[in-house]
Amino acid sequence: MNIFMLLEMAADAMPDRIAITSGDESLTYGDLLVAARGAAALAIEHGASRLAYLDVNGLAAPVALFGAALAGIPYVPINYRLTAPEIAALLERVTPALLVCDGQSVPNGIVAIAPAAFLARARAGGGEDLIAPDEDRGIAVELFTSGTTGVPKAAILRHDNLLAYILGTVEFMGADEGDAAIVTVPPYHIAGISAVLSSVYAGRRMVQLPNFDPAAWLDLVRRHGISNAFLVPTMLQRIVEHLDAGARVADLPALRALAYGGGKMPLPVIEKAMAQFPGVDFTNAYGLTETSSTICLLDPESHRAAMASDDPAVRRRLGSVGRPLPTIELVIRDEDGRELGPGEAGLVFVRGDQVAGEYHGLGSQTDRDGWFPTRDRGWVDDEGYLFLDGRADDVIVRGGENISPGEIEDVLSSHPAVSECAVVAVPDAEWGEGVGAAVVLAVGQAVEAGELQALVRGRLRSSRVPQAIRFVDALPYNETGKLLRRVIREEFAA
Repeated sequence: MNIFMLLEMAADAMPDRIAITSGDESLTYGDLLVAARGAAALAIEHGASRLAYLDVNGLAAPVALFGAALAGIPYVPINYRLTAPEIAALLERVTPALLVCDGQSVPNGIVAIAPAAFLARARAGGGEDLIAPDEDRGIAVELFTSGTTGVPKAAILRHDNLLAYILGTVEFMGADEGDAAIVTVPPYHIAGISAVLSSVYAGRRMVQLPNFDPAAWLDLVRRHGISNAFLVPTMLQRIVEHLDAGARVADLPALRALAYGGGKMPLPVIEKAMAQFPGVDFTNAYGLTETSSTICLLDPESHRAAMASDDPAVRRRLGSVGRPLPTIELVIRDEDGRELGPGEAGLVFVRGDQVAGEYHGLGSQTDRDGWFPTRDRGWVDDEGYLFLDGRADDVIVRGGENISPGEIEDVLSSHPAVSECAVVAVPDAEWGEGVGAAVVLAVGQAVEAGELQALVRGRLRSSRVPQAIRFVDALPYNETGKLLRRVIREEFAA
């Protein structure tokens, strides 16, 4: 199978429906099919082994994605926010390639073309006789990991993985003609890939916002009658803060569904967002690049039940990532590989057809039974809701005791003066590692470190109390909203 099939089906069933809008320009599904064929012909003409994309969201991005699929080569979106040396290093790894970029110096083996020229050339036609390859285990996308702890790895997503996710979760032509989704995540993020594939298959118009800004997001959602949106937690927090400073409640009558994921959502933020967006269905989508996007969902019904419940066990599910998709198996294991039961924290493993778990040059990371180690820590409750405790590498080892930053962050975030916080390991002469917390205060609020320490001491074991608390203006995030704990640890160590 080949992801190009999704576009062929959409263009055949609804050729005149608007597929994507960027600024003042739009493409119908028929237009997108023609352009994708032209892009495939262009890539083949240049002998490219990959079709790379280095730019913000634009019409050229989905054209390149489907064009690469038809040409039988991987689509490789590259993070345009990296430094010049970092981009150069990644480009060396994708040669020979056709690169869609604007003003980028490229190494030998790369043929560069500006996005406007690429789009014009693609829309001019060509490739009408091409047939999408249906080779076994063909590679559709290579996504470089965010590289928060080292050199980025190239995650391999095969056509079979991506189609397993789309066909298992999206109804063909399930969107009404007036439905529209706003695309705010960058094209090099797995959520950006899945947004294109799922919207095309559902027949939902995409409206691109190349650079996120809360005021611009609200304006675009209002003007285009956006019905569906996806945000990373830091984006939703900025929208909440923007509304707090003004209208308080969003006036977006067309918005029906708002999904979020890609990082830990602070409980106060989602509680406030649900109050600011009354009538909107919220969904927490947990997934990884290596799993072709979402593997767990906290659905709208679970959000509402948790918000309305006085039962602590139900209420705390608002801080979970929900339950696995029907097509996904999930288990929690200890360090020795033993499967753990409800309430026992350990490492999260997943299995399913959409799970790729593979890196270029490193091969498959799944075990012989198909289980992929997510490197996330967490636990499930009696009803199967998954609660994440952070990455395995984030665990604080204090005198031989493993401490999860997540449980401490949840307590600190419950204080009304705390806007957000991050807990990391700090050097400790006696215990090896201790607990440190970086805290961002809410606007106009103040609190002493001793009060926060007392809050943690009153709810958790004494070993969880931060021995060092730093008040900072902002936490460090990368461009996809992932918290850079490494940077915080370095600041404490200094």
